Amino acid sequence: MSETDRTPIFRVTDLPAGIHFVATPIGAARDITLRALDILASADVIAAEDTRTLRHLMDLHGVPLNGRPVVAYHDHNGAVQRPKLLRMVDEGKSVAYASEAGSPLVADPGYQLGREAVEAGYFVTCAPGPSSVLAALTLSGLPSDRFLFVGFPPAAAGARRSWLDRLSAADATLILFDSPKRISRLLGEMAQSFGEDRRAALCRELTKRFEDVQRGTLGELCQSVTDRPPKGEIVLVVDRARQRSADPLEVEAALRHALESQPVKAAAAEISERYGIARREAYQTALRLKEEDDEE
Repeated sequence: MSETDRTPIFRVTDLPAGIHFVATPIGAARDITLRALDILASADVIAAEDTRTLRHLMDLHGVPLNGRPVVAYHDHNGAVQRPKLLRMVDEGKSVAYASEAGSPLVADPGYQLGREAVEAGYFVTCAPGPSSVLAALTLSGLPSDRFLFVGFPPAAAGARRSWLDRLSAADATLILFDSPKRISRLLGEMAQSFGEDRRAALCRELTKRFEDVQRGTLGELCQSVTDRPPKGEIVLVVDRARQRSADPLEVEAALRHALESQPVKAAAAEISERYGIARREAYQTALRLKEEDDEE
């Protein structure tokens, strides 16, 4: 092996004291970023939701620990470990925190650590990278201009029903997590609350060997997972609520009101956005109303 072949792909750098959040792969180990490796190679202290997973990732990429402390930080010990980690920052140490998979703070216990570090005035930064939320949105084929990540559904049936009712009219593509054991129940409840014809994509094992994306209506996906229960980690992406048909008389009334204080183009743009109608249609109607008013 040549000297060039032995050169590590990471760089050991001087990191400022503070919390350095690191996004880690959701499946494919090569999705780690070079900056993430730099931070893992350089931090004085390494904290991880799952220390075994992180140490394996560092071994794969040849990042040595060199005697640095590795601290387990998760939902069950966060209240105890947070003060210790923040005290290390106060002593001038750089702390790298990595979630088990994906972007820190997204359905992840790192949120409380980040919030308390910010409130205490410490330096906080992030090496962005893999995200199952954005990967699923990309593969779903559903609108991506406006989306809402809602995490896991409530476990209790009544709370889950209320939660779904509140989301059913959301004017954004929805992204959520659920267990393969519960996804059939959730899809059935969503079909009832949202309507069976709402478009959705069930994304499974993203970036892994058996990555799979099923696209269809909520009704179709519910039937599919009932017939063949899925395995692996799941991200569900659901289309936004369809815009109701705008009442022409209501649109005209809104345009007349808007024209009282705005030029035609601006009024048309505002009403087009508000009622979900084509901008050209709103503009032509506004022109007609303007001409009618001028003739009076």
